[in-house]
Amino acid sequence: MEKKIGILFGQEDTFPQAFVDRVNSKEIEGITAEFVRIDKVLQAQPSEYAVVIDRISQDIPFYRTTLKNMAISGTAVINNPFWWTADDKFFNNALAEKIGVAVPKTVVLPSKEHPPDTNEKSMRNLAYPLDWDTIFGYVGFPAYFKPFSGGGWKNVYRVESPEALFQIYNETGQLVMMLQEEINFTEYFRCYCIDRRDVHIMRYDPRQPHHLRYVRDPKPISRRMTASIRRAVLDLNKALGYDFNTVELALQDGVLYAIDFCNPAPDADLHSVGPENFEWVVEAVANMAIRRAKNHKPERNNMAWGDFVRSFVNKKPLVPLPPSKKSKKPRKKSRKKSVQETSEK
Repeated sequence: MEKKIGILFGQEDTFPQAFVDRVNSKEIEGITAEFVRIDKVLQAQPSEYAVVIDRISQDIPFYRTTLKNMAISGTAVINNPFWWTADDKFFNNALAEKIGVAVPKTVVLPSKEHPPDTNEKSMRNLAYPLDWDTIFGYVGFPAYFKPFSGGGWKNVYRVESPEALFQIYNETGQLVMMLQEEINFTEYFRCYCIDRRDVHIMRYDPRQPHHLRYVRDPKPISRRMTASIRRAVLDLNKALGYDFNTVELALQDGVLYAIDFCNPAPDADLHSVGPENFEWVVEAVANMAIRRAKNHKPERNNMAWGDFVRSFVNKKPLVPLPPSKKSKKPRKKSRKKSVQETSEK
């Protein structure tokens, strides 16, 4: 039975074609890749694709619901559209802290303007003013002020005082924003994570213009640092359930802080990431898609979920709890012999 792998994309040019060519060049019997074509969407009807790599639905709601319709009828969609739709950066930080990955201190703030179709009465449970003294004491200044969801470094500001924060806050409209501790990093890394198993570490400089952020001819990374980076990247993606993601990590005072790790369609453009990184990601994603196609079961649920969701299904903690002191079996106390027993010997 033939199994098709499709890729759904928007304005990007280099990765989609390279991905299709790479899968087809491997000449796996019964498996082919092509650009997804959608000419109708009928509810609960299976699609012709065993696997779809999604690169655009975060921007197009029509594609998002189409992919969910495909998934419910058996298509393995990467990344899982049910999960990333529900995900946000503030939640990610909280989850990272729970699984032991360091993150900057962060608070989420209500939008400056009321959401559509609401007014001050809709917000009656929100204290006014907020406890700004505690918020500022927790995060500190300088700090970064950025949306709790989204990407591409849009609407990201560095603020050095409460006054600077309030000035920008007044201009953010209906955006829900986060205030986040500044990490003064000495090294910075951006890492691909594919299929929650393959990790590619790239030196990255977010202070540079976009086209210069991936460091060319980077200096080597020590074995110990490589192991620490891989551990953090895999722990995050296994918990969250992303199969095609990037994780940004900043090193400050010997501690790796996860800065950004929620990217449903991470940058994979040849001209942006460079030839070496591009070659790695094309090969890794092609191999992942082929594995998923081989394991695909028609009309079954072929979606992948992270440990966080599975912890609810299995009714087990996301992180194994330490042994309870109460659960330890008490040691058998040696019974002291009575005076009578001793004297009888």
